[in-house]
Amino acid sequence: MNLNCGLDLIGEVLYGKWKIRLIWFINEGFQRPSELQRKIPEASRRILNIQLNELEAHELITKVIYPVLPPKVEYSLTEFAKTLIPIIGALGKWGDDNQEHLKEVITKRMKAASDRESDL
Repeated sequence: MNLNCGLDLIGEVLYGKWKIRLIWFINEGFQRPSELQRKIPEASRRILNIQLNELEAHELITKVIYPVLPPKVEYSLTEFAKTLIPIIGALGKWGDDNQEHLKEVITKRMKAASDRESDL
């Protein structure tokens, strides 16, 4: 892997289906694991925990564990991660602006994959 290229570095840090959404939701104030699970119900708790741990290891989020029973955990963005918010916002706007086209090509791709599977 070439870590001299900015896009490779971004991929290394943000690769993962839910990481960008996790960053966005934590920025919006959803800090508890249960809140994040409700915001992304299609993701398993295990995968969310893995991706949260990776974001923490890359110093994009911090985790505070409160010494209560049951344990209470909250996540927050680092100042470093907050610099991503305008970029994620721009990506979201691009997705919104191109929503119809993107849905069309994604649906077409999913149908083609399904057709290939039924041919087997």
